[in-house]
Formats: sequence, C-alpha cells, structure tokens
Amino acid sequence: MTDEEIKLKIEEAIEDIRPFLQRDGGDIELLEVSGRSAKVRLQGHCVGCPGAAMTLKFGVERRIRELVPEFEQLIAVNG
Repeated sequence: MTDEEIKLKIEEAIEDIRPFLQRDGGDIELLEVSGRSAKVRLQGHCVGCPGAAMTLKFGVERRIRELVPEFEQLIAVNG
C-alpha cells in the first residue's frame, strides 16, 4: 500500500468513527499522516473526557487497523 493509499484509508476510518463522536457532542480532526502514523485532535465534549483514551484506542485506532493492518501509531495532540 502506498503512502497516499494509507492516508486515504486513515481518512476513511476517521469519517467512519466521526458520527459516533458527534452523537455525544464531540468530534475528531485528522492533523497529519506521516508514513504509517497519524496525529489527531479530539474536539468538543471529547476534550478532557475520561473515556477519550479508550475512544482513541478501541474506536479510532481499531478502525484504522481494520483498514490499514500495517498502521503503526495514533498520536493524540491536545489543544
């Protein structure tokens, strides 16, 4: 898979999970894709939520890995 294909798949995964976050007053922004890693920022009610780490690990990262098995790292950026 090329870097561009990986980026498109990561974007697809983010779009898949976005409605679930928005339903609870949150959102997610894809900031950067570098190789097989991605930087994201949670927004809205997701910021500071005690479940945010779980959402990233078992929601967003899991969905990305389903689409991009060779995905390496999801990096959460605050602020």
